[in-house]
Amino acid sequence: MAATAWQFVRLDLMKSTPGILAPVLAVALAASLGACTTSFVSPVEVTRFTGSEPHLLGKGEIVVRAAPGQDPASLENRVFEDAVAAELTRLGYTVVQGDAPQVAEVRVERFVMQASGHSPVSVGVGAASGSAVNARHGGVGAAVGIDLTPRPSDQIVTQMRVMIKPAGGGTALWEGGAQFNATANSNYGSTEAAAGRLAGALFGGFPGQSGETIRVR
Repeated sequence: MAATAWQFVRLDLMKSTPGILAPVLAVALAASLGACTTSFVSPVEVTRFTGSEPHLLGKGEIVVRAAPGQDPASLENRVFEDAVAAELTRLGYTVVQGDAPQVAEVRVERFVMQASGHSPVSVGVGAASGSAVNARHGGVGAAVGIDLTPRPSDQIVTQMRVMIKPAGGGTALWEGGAQFNATANSNYGSTEAAAGRLAGALFGGFPGQSGETIRVR
């Protein structure tokens, strides 16, 4: 198959802060972007880190909320938060509203990977600090008037990071990141399907081997 140029377009222009997972996810993203196809779903790349108090994980009450810089009123973000809450409940947590000893902060970013049909070039559009596109393209962002509606063969790249930490602050108890890309016409092109797949992969075998990156099909 002939080489194809891809253009990255931010679906959600959300702020992001650098974290320990950003470089890892950037490398995983570069490795996962494959050749063009009419229907494609990549494995989920998962990386997890466990803090010094693993005995505190998987029990007690926990609040699930948007990470700093994310829009807490976003309906799309809520879909991912609900998927995370379902996985935490399965693990033994009691998910509550309001105050709890632990907090799970959810950060989500989505991009459209479009075939440009021109000479090979990748352009980061609207990239925020800490995003994979920012890492690949030097942090250059731009707001441009383009149609963000994915075509059936466009690949949607979805990334989710979750940090579990004490509500009172301090060192994170656990942090994990997951991402995959799928064509818009695949079974995982929708927000709901993407959220469920990422959350299931991220919390499978929780807490996981700290520092290890795995691929979940």
